[in-house]
Amino acid sequence: MPKVLISDKLSPAAIDILRRRGIDVTVKTDLAPPGLRAIIGEFDGLVIRSATKVTRELLNAATKLKVIGRAGVGVDNIDVKSATARGIVVMNTPHGNAITTAEHAIGLIFALARQLPEASVSTKAGKWEKNRFMGVELTNKTLGLVGAGNIGSIVADRALGLKMRVIAFDPYLTETRATALGVEKVTLEQLLERSDFITLHTPLTEQTRNILSRDALGRTKPGVRIVNCARGGLIDEEALYDALLSGHVAGAALDVFDTEPATENKLFGLENVVCTPHLGAATAEAQENVALQVAEQISDFLINGAVTNAINMASVSLEDAPKLKPYFELCRLLGSFAGQLTEARHGVLRRVSFEYEGAVARLNHRPLSAALLAGLLSPLTEAVNMVNAPVFARDHGIDVAETVHDRDSEYQTLIRISVTTDDQTRTVSGTLFGGSKPRLVEVKGIKVEADFGRHMLYVTNKDKPGFIARCGAILAEQGINIATFHLGRTSAGADAVCLISVDEPIPDATLSAIQALPHVMQATSLNF
Repeated sequence: MPKVLISDKLSPAAIDILRRRGIDVTVKTDLAPPGLRAIIGEFDGLVIRSATKVTRELLNAATKLKVIGRAGVGVDNIDVKSATARGIVVMNTPHGNAITTAEHAIGLIFALARQLPEASVSTKAGKWEKNRFMGVELTNKTLGLVGAGNIGSIVADRALGLKMRVIAFDPYLTETRATALGVEKVTLEQLLERSDFITLHTPLTEQTRNILSRDALGRTKPGVRIVNCARGGLIDEEALYDALLSGHVAGAALDVFDTEPATENKLFGLENVVCTPHLGAATAEAQENVALQVAEQISDFLINGAVTNAINMASVSLEDAPKLKPYFELCRLLGSFAGQLTEARHGVLRRVSFEYEGAVARLNHRPLSAALLAGLLSPLTEAVNMVNAPVFARDHGIDVAETVHDRDSEYQTLIRISVTTDDQTRTVSGTLFGGSKPRLVEVKGIKVEADFGRHMLYVTNKDKPGFIARCGAILAEQGINIATFHLGRTSAGADAVCLISVDEPIPDATLSAIQALPHVMQATSLNF
């Protein structure tokens, strides 16, 4: 029974989902970091909101942890890099609070345009300052979106309903998608120059930090109004303060800040600044939605292997998970087979490519490539899995490619892995026999059909009489029982491959004796 720790407040309905799905749930929402580190090693999953800080120190203690689920969008309270290195899946819930956050941004746009907070304070103080609060209409104004993803696209829809013109800067926004949204795709420079209102909807990364820098603010249209409901750190707060003071920026509405909780900030003293305490997702509907969503995602992952809204690996839908399950096992075995044969004497591993033919070509192949890569690297490095294998390959300069062939295969379904080192390229291919049983069908271009055994002997040799008898005699002398024996060759007397399944690991002395046989080029003990 998988064990999950919930360390931040979560809806009782979400907790009930986890328990009904067969998860052992522990709720501890008052733990200080030392207390959390003391118990995290017991759990397979961790569910958090924004309060829990998932640091490298915490992850080092999380020896069993497989998945972290963030009930919300932002994952800046999670050390994603360290989690990935440890092979831990990080999920968020990008859709559950998108409408709520978008509505808050629209509300702040109205508040800026009509100076609503200041007018409310003035009126409640017994004043009647109609002339002081001269606002601007939103109709025909240009709204610049920095980020046009889940939340930004909803803001665009609402703004278009208000008859605003919407332009968007987003490196991932295609022209087709922009047309569908009814927005104009522009560069950041164009957005700064043309926008009457700018609203931010992008995560905080090294690339987006201070995206509205002092220089960027200086290039904005005079009188621009700026809204940030995304993340503190996207705007240079010192530069914004100066631009507001000078009047170049007419107003700003901020739901997020560099330092939170923001109990004090020099921006608070400016009349043309509207502030809220990170309320973007603070509606009853949104809080319930993200809680239910993260509970479903965590349970689907731990029970069925489905991966939804993962930050650091390819997604596997609940529908695809059972279809891919036998392929994951085939990929693990194929990758491990190739990895165990990739010897240091052949030089550094430079390139690996994966090919998909037949039925598998019509499936979601991205997670399969991660599984193949994990299998390949597992004999070479410890603690590698589908999450961190792509990172390990990138960090070690291993070029990874994948090809999907739109053609019929000799087999109903086929996966091929090609591994290139400094001085050779080796191919290994496999299929699913009966739709579920992994089977090896080719090595180094030589056809050889063999089931995977727990312990195997792989031999390449010249196809000469006497090899089989001598090899069998050595195994018999050592008391090693042969389970299956498979042969393949390019042609009579040429290169041949021998795959033998045995009932126990092959001792080094036995392996050396086989390697010393005439015409043997390689003999390797394999374990799966």
